[in-house]
Amino acid sequence: MRKRFILFLITLLFCTTSVMTQEVPVGVIAAFKKGSSTELSNYLGDKVDLVIQNRPAASDKQGAVQSLMRLFTDNKVSNFNVNHQGKRDESSFIIGTLTTDKGNFRVNCFFKKVQNRYIIHQIRIDKSND
Repeated sequence: MRKRFILFLITLLFCTTSVMTQEVPVGVIAAFKKGSSTELSNYLGDKVDLVIQNRPAASDKQGAVQSLMRLFTDNKVSNFNVNHQGKRDESSFIIGTLTTDKGNFRVNCFFKKVQNRYIIHQIRIDKSND
């Protein structure tokens, strides 16, 4: 019984630590799953380096929203899965797969901490060979 309790405490500690170290806003993942540039705009910084299929698409927030809206309109989004995420100092990132009706896209999204909040400062979206 004591071993089970200790195992439970270790598992609880690990889960709590994992949740606390996650610096990627959950809303970003939900916005990609919906293909919603409007919801994603809540997490964009004033300046955003956006590259879609090796072409720079925008450098300001409004331009990024418009470019993402075109992408999501041209490619109906059905799902988004986070494949990898990480954190270092005042920045974090996610790498995921955006599933659309016209194929999959690899999404690299980079965040930086500004006033105790993580905002997107760079997004790169490329067609996947899957």
